[in-house]
Amino acid sequence: MEFAKITARGRTTIPKRIRAAADLDAGDVIAFEVEGDHLVAHKVTPGRDDLVLGLSKVLSEWASPEDEEAWRKL
Repeated sequence: MEFAKITARGRTTIPKRIRAAADLDAGDVIAFEVEGDHLVAHKVTPGRDDLVLGLSKVLSEWASPEDEEAWRKL
């Protein structure tokens, strides 16, 4: 088990061992769900995740290079 604090702005760092075990790299997208009193996160696999495929149609208005750059700075 690993621990991390959440900052006042809602940010946290995924511990290195967890990133390695989940095969997470910089730029990867993760999805969050709450199941009871558990927070569940999983790596989104482009082209395979039904939620992302569905949302991509709705969120296509935010698909410019400028939007991608702004997202990466969050």
